[in-house]
Amino acid sequence: MFKEFKAFISRGNVLDLAVAVIIGAAFSKIVSSLTDDLLMPLIGKIFGGLDFSSYFIALGPIPANLLGSTDYAALKKAGVPLFGYGAFITAAVNFVIVAFIIFLLVRAVNRVIPKADEAAPAEPADVTLLREIRDELKKKNAA
Repeated sequence: MFKEFKAFISRGNVLDLAVAVIIGAAFSKIVSSLTDDLLMPLIGKIFGGLDFSSYFIALGPIPANLLGSTDYAALKKAGVPLFGYGAFITAAVNFVIVAFIIFLLVRAVNRVIPKADEAAPAEPADVTLLREIRDELKKKNAA
């Protein structure tokens, strides 16, 4: 069983996947920082100083010490049930950025690396059939 596991792990695809997951996690942090620290404040400034992280609806009682607070993280830590649509907007922007960058990467790779079926186009069926008929006729004439 250990040998099978070792063979499985040493395959190229598994190692490639592990590297991709690690790079993806690091990339996710970069995109989160880009969104949280650059884009969302800029979007907030354009729309009149809005801070999307403070957009939420409290769905339960707020403790007396946090009454009137707009600190989403503090309220959430205090156990207040919140409908945090501002956090959702930020996550959606993160997703769109990551999806667009992955789209650009896949598009670039597809342009650089030709597909296997494009490298050698298949011969039409009628041409293949005519070749077979020709070869059979040659065999009959040679005999």
